[in-house]
Amino acid sequence: MEIIWYGHACFQIQDDTATIITDPFDESLGLALPTLQADIVTVSHNTPRHNAVSAVRGAYKVIRNPGEYEIRNIFITGHAIYPAKHAAKNAIQTRNTVFIFDIGGVKVCHLGDMTHVPIQSHMEALDSIDVLLIPVGGGKSLKAGQASEIISIIEPAIVIPMHYQLPGISISLEPVQKFLKEMGLPGQDPLPRFKISAGSLPDKTEIVILNSQTV
Repeated sequence: MEIIWYGHACFQIQDDTATIITDPFDESLGLALPTLQADIVTVSHNTPRHNAVSAVRGAYKVIRNPGEYEIRNIFITGHAIYPAKHAAKNAIQTRNTVFIFDIGGVKVCHLGDMTHVPIQSHMEALDSIDVLLIPVGGGKSLKAGQASEIISIIEPAIVIPMHYQLPGISISLEPVQKFLKEMGLPGQDPLPRFKISAGSLPDKTEIVILNSQTV
């Protein structure tokens, strides 16, 4: 399985059977997506910086809602997470859907636009995660300290941070270096893409920094 990051919360997760695009964003973010094609597109949060599905080409299936899905031999589970306080009338707008993809025996969890450390009952749904895609840059999403707390609870094999400051981005977020400092790690050279299989998962949590593949 290969993972490519296009900035913010948008990833391409691909194996021999299907290509998944998560949270495509529109131009209001200040970044430009390359031409993307997919079999599956997931949307964690109903905002233009996470739901711009028209930016993706192909006869893809869009998943916006919590539930269980099986598409092209990939098992997908969506869990609804709400902010601590939200009004019923705008529940869909405030809802964040966490998606877990079971791909070739590797469980990849995309936390979407997570805003807070979830309560215990919600954390139980995130058990046995192998690869965690987690926001770390603050703003309206997780701050570095909150991200570190979630990682310590889930204990994934691989952590790939997302949703942090990048050149040209139109919103104010914290740099990834703050998250690395919170985790007690030095800076590291980012990778253009990351490949992983069930047989190559490390025993202890490792942090992988990806380069944003925007145009």
